[in-house]
Amino acid sequence: MYFLGLGVVLLVLKYLEIGPVAAWEWWMVLIPFALAVVWWAWADSSGYTKRRAMEREDKRRQARIDKNRDAMGALAKKRKRR
Repeated sequence: MYFLGLGVVLLVLKYLEIGPVAAWEWWMVLIPFALAVVWWAWADSSGYTKRRAMEREDKRRQARIDKNRDAMGALAKKRKRR
């Protein structure tokens, strides 16, 4: 995502001819987009993307389980007091 953001910023600077980027060649401005493609290809082929998604899912599931356990514990404590 950082490569895309950098690419967009450089693209705008080149198009509007702002700063030193105006003097750069177009291929230099487009390098971040190529790096983003390489990153996504590597992330998908290595399983990095899937692992990250599974970790987020596991954290959400564990938070839901903990929340339910706390809620059940609160009900049990209320019943004992009566």
